[in-house]
Amino acid sequence: MAPPNAELYNNNSTTAAAAAPLFKVASSNVQYTEEHILSKYAYANTLVTKQADGSFVAQPTETTYEFKTERTVPRVGLMMVGWGGNNGSTLTASILAHKHNLTWRTKAGVHTPNYFGSVTQASTVRLGVDAQGNDIYIPLSQMLPLVNPTDLVLGGWDISSKNLADSMERAKVLEYDLQRQVRDEMAGMVPLPSIYYPDFIAANQSDRADNLIPGQDKRAHVEQIRKDIRDFKTANGLDKVIVIWTANTERYAELVDGVNDTADNFLAAVNASHDEIAPSSIFALACIEEGTPFINGSPQNTFVPGLIELAERHRAFIGGDDFKSGQTKFKSALVDFLVNAGIKPVAITSYNHLGNNDGKNLSSHKQFRSKEISKSTVVDDMVAANDILYKKDEHPDHTVVIKYVPSVGDSKRALDEYECDIFMGGRQSISVYNICEDSLLASPLIIDLVVMTELMTRLQYKTGEMTKFSGFHSVLSILSYMLKAPMVTAGTPVVNALGRQRTAIENIFRACVGLAPNNDMGLEHKIWQ
Repeated sequence: MAPPNAELYNNNSTTAAAAAPLFKVASSNVQYTEEHILSKYAYANTLVTKQADGSFVAQPTETTYEFKTERTVPRVGLMMVGWGGNNGSTLTASILAHKHNLTWRTKAGVHTPNYFGSVTQASTVRLGVDAQGNDIYIPLSQMLPLVNPTDLVLGGWDISSKNLADSMERAKVLEYDLQRQVRDEMAGMVPLPSIYYPDFIAANQSDRADNLIPGQDKRAHVEQIRKDIRDFKTANGLDKVIVIWTANTERYAELVDGVNDTADNFLAAVNASHDEIAPSSIFALACIEEGTPFINGSPQNTFVPGLIELAERHRAFIGGDDFKSGQTKFKSALVDFLVNAGIKPVAITSYNHLGNNDGKNLSSHKQFRSKEISKSTVVDDMVAANDILYKKDEHPDHTVVIKYVPSVGDSKRALDEYECDIFMGGRQSISVYNICEDSLLASPLIIDLVVMTELMTRLQYKTGEMTKFSGFHSVLSILSYMLKAPMVTAGTPVVNALGRQRTAIENIFRACVGLAPNNDMGLEHKIWQ
């Protein structure tokens, strides 16, 4: 039996042939075949050793990598957990607007669809310089073969049975004239039943929970979700499916020895339907066992240690946590600027109020605590990078407040105050007031997470001592730019500085086509000609 909504998509589509690239690299280190882009890349680094007298020795190092990127872009499905929420309904309507090339009117005039806010779709990168020394920029989306978000096949789960048209109307995000034009198509889109463990989300969400996978058997829930993924993939003729959690923030799961500390203990706890196995972890487990990438867009600790170990065992891709859309993205850019300018933030006070269902759920203390943790760690690596400003274990005072105000809806208010020490005992205060439609910032992040994750399934590497190519590590730290509390592999540093995160994406893309990292030295403009 086909899953709901299968008839809404063209099942006769086939995987697109590799499109002609916007540019080609003329180098003996790069080879283009019909199937792959093959590159050799010298990865330069500097190994620093501290001496007994406190001085350092810096030794340049170089490692040769080979990269292999599949050129053919597959037919991809996106399944969202929380499809009927503000993000899911907004993204669905927006993609339909692109598919049908819709226009809509507001009091400001006629609007056309765009992907503004998506780093993969609406930003450019510096490819190089022309013969006159002028910078040449191209779309980031043209650096490598990437999925076109307009081609995504959409589906998912929700604890609410409302169809996507009613969900869109309830969300009150998009303009009426656009809603009117996509309503009939979205009315036929109904989320699959989801799982609901009341202890993990706020009690005020119970009135929405009318579309549930029955029973309390958590292993049975895993198997049902796996079946849903397989059915969706088959019914829509998909090559790949990617699952994103855009549902409610859960409380933090307690880390319990013997329950979620190892892969085997976690599996046993699922089989026993243990109380500390969260809904998001059930979805993640189903995806890991199904070989489907899973990205957590909320702040809870979905990926407990046992689940991470399991993903590594299966070599399955996972990523998280928590969409980084407005206030935190700005904070990670501003604090990076201040610290690099030699200015010392000593206090950061962040206040938010919003009236959408996310805000309603976060009005419960346990769920707010998950969000507070993800927001509060965002400046740690920037502070640690400057021991002139900060002594060991010294941090700015950092306070986060979130309040639920129903009347403002999805139009989130974010107020930040940065108190800084400056020259000769002076003080600088910076106040920022940001008003934004929360879901119009988050939806492009979902696009970026899907596009980047799908690319990583087609990208392999090899170093000198390796006999064959390998996929990247299960934990997709390349997604950090889109996430508040980015996951990294065990024992590696967390990078929150927004500029560094963006640079990592750009330079990995460049490495895959055999180009050196971009630099801003501009030596050709600084010497005598």
